[in-house]
Amino acid sequence: MAYQSIDGVQYEKELLDLAKKHTTGRGEGKISKDEVVDLLNSASDGQGVTETEKRTLGYIRKNFQFTDAAARDFDTAFAKL
Repeated sequence: MAYQSIDGVQYEKELLDLAKKHTTGRGEGKISKDEVVDLLNSASDGQGVTETEKRTLGYIRKNFQFTDAAARDFDTAFAKL
């Protein structure tokens, strides 16, 4: 697993890259409901979601734009982690 440090805090690079991929290029630049599923599936690819993955998901929620429906789905799923 690769990490990326932002302001001295360690995050999972794969999740950050996935969020960037979903918000650049074609489209509206916001994470959609389907892309929320991609992010959550990527985070839970091992034996559960690690603290680093949770921290990274929190960073993504705070620093990336989501559609309204995707934000609701993300917040509901994140609260259950």
